[in-house]
Amino acid sequence: MKRIGFIGLGIMGRPMSQNLLKAGFPLTVYNRSKGAADALAALGARVASSPREVAAECDVVITMVTDTPDVEQVILGPGGVVEAARKGLVVIDMSTISPKVTRMISGRLAEAGAQMLDAPVSGGDKGAREGTLTIMVGGPQSAFDECLPVLQAMGKKIVLMGESGSGQLTKLANQILVAGNMMGVCECLVFSRKAGLDQKKVIDSLSAGAASSWSLVNLGPKAVDGDFAPGFKVKLLQKDLKLVMSAGDEMNVALPNTSVAHQLYNSLEAAGSGDDGTQALIRVFEELAGLK
Repeated sequence: MKRIGFIGLGIMGRPMSQNLLKAGFPLTVYNRSKGAADALAALGARVASSPREVAAECDVVITMVTDTPDVEQVILGPGGVVEAARKGLVVIDMSTISPKVTRMISGRLAEAGAQMLDAPVSGGDKGAREGTLTIMVGGPQSAFDECLPVLQAMGKKIVLMGESGSGQLTKLANQILVAGNMMGVCECLVFSRKAGLDQKKVIDSLSAGAASSWSLVNLGPKAVDGDFAPGFKVKLLQKDLKLVMSAGDEMNVALPNTSVAHQLYNSLEAAGSGDDGTQALIRVFEELAGLK
């Protein structure tokens, strides 16, 4: 089997790498904080001392880190993946980052003979744990075909969207819907509370019809209960929405709904809730409705 390297063992990366181990792939991991790597070592992974070391001993290197600069650092920085890049190596970045930077990194790796796939995911920590992520992929068909069994160990719906950067652009389109759906769910639930309705019954009723959504079914009850533990953090969605708005500006695309969601989440971040789950947006609507 292919030797897999995994860089970034956070909320998403750790369960994704565990699923690769369950599928039988030999796994080498690297993480800036030692504790997460040690936990994977206890399950059978080897711990490397740098991204370069991961790339040197693996056929496929997966990165799952926070933001565009982090991906640049682990791939192109000192001690990075590029220092061990060679013909036959495939780098799969599963973070959500700038499509423009993705294409630049892909070009740098290609100069060394390596191929790159951008393969951001949707499905949150639940999908990461259960191996049911949706994976949107950009890059060469040959690399996609070669790495499909690897991706299938982590996801359920896997689609090659086109050339380099296409996976990231698709993920940004996904985040437009994520932000808009969450805004609608919170608005609906605060309206229901103000009207004197049982919010849990509203969720139960609407989840069976055309108004249903993943956000309503999975995050609506948490929002009502005041459970703001993160499956996906506010500050990470905000990072993605900044990328969406930037891409929209470049393409001259009007994004009014996304712009409003971005501003509402700005107010939530300003209140110190950046590490809460995205369902914490209900606090903003409660305040606007005079319920706080």
